[in-house]
Amino acid sequence: MYDIAVIGGGVVGCAVARELSRYNASVCVIERQSDVCMGASKANSGIVHAGFDAARGSMKARYNVRGAEMMPELCAFLGVPYMNNGALVVAFSQPERSEIERLFAQGKENGVKGLRIVERDELLLLEPKLSPDAVCALLAETSGIVSPYELTFAMADDAAVNGAQFMLDKRVSGAKRTDKGWQLSVGGDESVECRLVISCAGVHAGEIRELFGADSLKIIPRRGVYYLLDHEEAPAFSHTMFQTPTPMGKGVLVTPTTHGNLLIGPTAEDIENADNTACTNEELQKALLMAKKTYPALSLRTNITNYAGVRAHPEDDDFHIGEISGAEFVLEASGIESPGLSAAPAIGESLAALAAEKLSLTKKSSVLPPVQQKKPFREMNDDERREACKADAEYGAVVCRCETITLAEIRASLRRPVPARTVDAIKRRTRAGMGRCQSGFCLTRVMEAIAEEEGIPLTRVTKQGAGSEIAPEYIGDVLRKEADDGKN
Repeated sequence: MYDIAVIGGGVVGCAVARELSRYNASVCVIERQSDVCMGASKANSGIVHAGFDAARGSMKARYNVRGAEMMPELCAFLGVPYMNNGALVVAFSQPERSEIERLFAQGKENGVKGLRIVERDELLLLEPKLSPDAVCALLAETSGIVSPYELTFAMADDAAVNGAQFMLDKRVSGAKRTDKGWQLSVGGDESVECRLVISCAGVHAGEIRELFGADSLKIIPRRGVYYLLDHEEAPAFSHTMFQTPTPMGKGVLVTPTTHGNLLIGPTAEDIENADNTACTNEELQKALLMAKKTYPALSLRTNITNYAGVRAHPEDDDFHIGEISGAEFVLEASGIESPGLSAAPAIGESLAALAAEKLSLTKKSSVLPPVQQKKPFREMNDDERREACKADAEYGAVVCRCETITLAEIRASLRRPVPARTVDAIKRRTRAGMGRCQSGFCLTRVMEAIAEEEGIPLTRVTKQGAGSEIAPEYIGDVLRKEADDGKN
C-alpha cells in the first residue's frame, strides 16, 4: 500500500515524484513504457520559456514563470546541462510588429523580467545570419535551453535515491475505489493500492480521467517534426529564434542545443493516434520552408536525424493542475504542452504540496543528495582522461566514436538509480548513438553491454522495450561469434 501513486514518468511525473520524495511518504511512479522520458519529454525543443507567450492569468503563465525561475538552480543542483542563451521572437513585417508589442505587454503583466523590443539594426548585429527581412524582435533575456531528457533522468534518479519506486512497463487500465483509497490495475492480475493518485499522463490524460469516472477532458494529440543538425559546425544562432506565434503554437524555431547542435522545428499537426510519431515528408518540407524564413542560408548538409513529438493540447488551451472534479483523492497535471518543460519544476512543487496537505504528510528532516554523474569523457582534458583510465580501464574503450562515449560510461548508465535497460535508454543517458553515424558503429557494442549487465541473450536486447528486439536469432548467433572472436 503506497501513500501516493504517480501515473506517468515524463518530465512532469518525475518532477512530482522528486518533490514527493522530500516528504515522509511511500511513493511509486507507474510508467507504461520501458523507461521514463519516453513521450513528449524526450521529443521537444528543450526551451526554458521566459513566460511572455502564455495568456494573462492562465495556469500556463503562472507555472511557466515560476518554473523558469526555478530551472537554473535546479539544473545546477542536479548537474544537468542548462544555458541562459536568451530568445528572440522575430517580426518579418510591420503587421507582425503589433504582435511583438502585444507579447511584450503580456510578458510584463506575467511578471517576466528582461524583456525589450529590439529594432532591425541591433537585431542583425545580435544575429548576423538572421534574414534581412526581419523588422524587429522581442528579446527575452531570461529564456534558456536545457537537455530535457537529462533533466528527466536526473529528477527520476533523485526521487529514487530518496525512496520513490519506479514501475516500468505497467499500463494503468483500471481504477477501483476502496475504503483506503484506490486500487489501480496495471496489467494481468497485478494491481497497485494507494491512498492518493496523481495523474501526469501526457497525451493519455483524458483516458486516465475516464478510468476514475471523473469529468471528461479532451486532449488533442498535436504532432511536430524536427531536424537535428550535427555539431561539427557551430550553431548559426546563439539565441533561440522564434517567429511570431500562430493559433497552432509558437511555430517553427531555430535554436542551439545544450550539446552544440542546431535544432529546427516543430511543425503542428493534429492527429488521431496519440502514439503516432512518424515523420512525414510533407511535415518535414513544411518545417524546412518555415525555418528558412528565419535562416535563409539553412543547409541540411549536416542533418543527422529527424524525429517527431506528440504534445498534449487541451481543447481549452490551458493547463489543468490540481484536484480532478468528480474523483476523490485524485490530482492531475493534464493538458501539459509547451511550456510544460519550463513549468515542470513548479508543477512538481505545487502538486506535492497539495498531496501533502490532503494526506497530512510531514517533510523529511533530511534527504540524500543527488547522484553526481561523472564528467563526460568527451569533455575531459588529457590529464583527466589519463586519471579516469587509471581508475577504470573501460574509460579507455571508446564505444561511440561520434560522441566519444566510453564503455565505462555505458556501464554507469546501466547502474543508475533508475537504470537504462534498452539501446535508446543508453543513448539518451550517455549520447552513445546520437552522433553523425546514428549508432552505425556503436550499436553492437552497446547491445553487448546491455546483455552482459542484464544477463540476457543478445536476441532479447531491445531498442525501446518489448516488441523492438534488434537481433533475430540468426543475427544473434553472428553477434555472439563476433564477441567470442574478439575475446580470443
